[in-house]
Amino acid sequence: MNQKTPSFLLKTIFAILFFLVSGGVKSLPKNDPALTPKTFISHYENILGTSFEMKVTSKSSQKAANAEKIALNEIKRLSKILSAYDPSSEFSIWMKTKNVSVKISNELFEVLQLMDEWKAKTDGALDPSAEIISRLWKSAAVQQKLPTNIEIQAAVNKVNQTHWVLDQFSKTAIHLSDVPLMLNSFVKSYIIKHAADEVLKYEDIKSVVINIGGDIVVAGDTNESIGIVDPRATSVNDELLNYIKLNNKAIATSGNYRRGELINDKWYSHIVDPRTGIPVDEIISATVIADNATDAGALATAFNVLSTQASIELAHKILGAEYLIITKDGDRIESNGWKNYEISLFKEKTSSTKNKLDKANPSYELLIDLELSQIQGGARRPFVAIWVEDNNKNSVRTVSVWYNKPRWLHELRAWNKANNNKFSPEADNMASVASATRSAGKYTIKWDGKDDKGVEVKNGMYTVYIEVVREHGTYQLMSHEIKVGQAPFKFDLGSNAEVSAASLEYKKKD
Repeated sequence: MNQKTPSFLLKTIFAILFFLVSGGVKSLPKNDPALTPKTFISHYENILGTSFEMKVTSKSSQKAANAEKIALNEIKRLSKILSAYDPSSEFSIWMKTKNVSVKISNELFEVLQLMDEWKAKTDGALDPSAEIISRLWKSAAVQQKLPTNIEIQAAVNKVNQTHWVLDQFSKTAIHLSDVPLMLNSFVKSYIIKHAADEVLKYEDIKSVVINIGGDIVVAGDTNESIGIVDPRATSVNDELLNYIKLNNKAIATSGNYRRGELINDKWYSHIVDPRTGIPVDEIISATVIADNATDAGALATAFNVLSTQASIELAHKILGAEYLIITKDGDRIESNGWKNYEISLFKEKTSSTKNKLDKANPSYELLIDLELSQIQGGARRPFVAIWVEDNNKNSVRTVSVWYNKPRWLHELRAWNKANNNKFSPEADNMASVASATRSAGKYTIKWDGKDDKGVEVKNGMYTVYIEVVREHGTYQLMSHEIKVGQAPFKFDLGSNAEVSAASLEYKKKD
């Protein structure tokens, strides 16, 4: 035996004894569920005049709640600087001055400077003074009379004025004109990016996804699945146009399918060309992915105004910009790199063999219009379930369920009881959705007359239920009996504490 062996054995024994005295093997942190990062989701309505959704990855629910406050506070702070709708905002107060050099905040100076840059990049297609043209067309809608060529040209002449002068050194701005101005082209994206940046500064937050009215910023250690709304869809639960996955990117969508004016039975987009004074109609949707949120927002708006060729040329000048454009004729125009972001996130729906004896008239559908009650300053979006039961009180179709965590589904107690927990949360229920901005709290949901298995239901009597429950709010349940297979009808369901308006429309499919 080697003479060094006894010394080696003694050292080994002492090491083992020390290890046991010091506590032995301890659980590895990675095996502790409390230390595993989780996704926390929050929804609000009436934030910047539209809906708000935020997802954060954190190990702590309390820190996730704090991150939510940080995001909302930053949005409120920037809105107080940049809003043209708030008469007490810094921008509104500056607008009341004229021919006076005013020291302004860094944020307002940056946005005004960006407005100048994008006006030059788009050859005037983006212009904050386009608001005067928008007001002209809104007035025309009230009067149901098209504006005259003289009125349009007068508005364009006002757009062509110089509206401000900036001094980079002193960070001052001189307001020069009396023309109404709106900082709408990309300010929403600008605010979202700043809010995301503030959230990521907070401890333990690994990633954040902020979606305000369909414009989204994805930041941190996450890959977010995003569905792109089809501009031709008539409801929020229609098939999505495209699915993509983003990491540390921004996406913005602009289009004429959500807002506009109806004059003499003709629809006019809310997006106008500042150079001509005419609402645009060649493009119905433009979605842009970019590294920079303001680039995404500005390009998406500009693509609705510019010619397709001009849009393509402009996109080539912005590093990392990819796009998907849908024309009014249904043509799909996408950049070479768009497909690099496309994914197949959702399972292909099971196609059941249709029994001719059991199906309802396939040319009809039920539209459920729902407007949630708005609370000044924003409030959490309530959990909502919409489903259909047959004459025997059996649930035949869950049309839509809105929630932020599966564990809260039991709060929708009537829906939960009717469905006997057969609903299984899928990835698509939690995916973000990119779309043109819509009005806060207004939704149209469609029932196509099929059951949960995709088979068209028999003609006969059914009951439509709308269940709404808000955190720290009230519980509401609305219902109405309908007859599948009957002639078209429309019915007003009334209102309650959580729903300001709801109606059903049984109609021919578009």
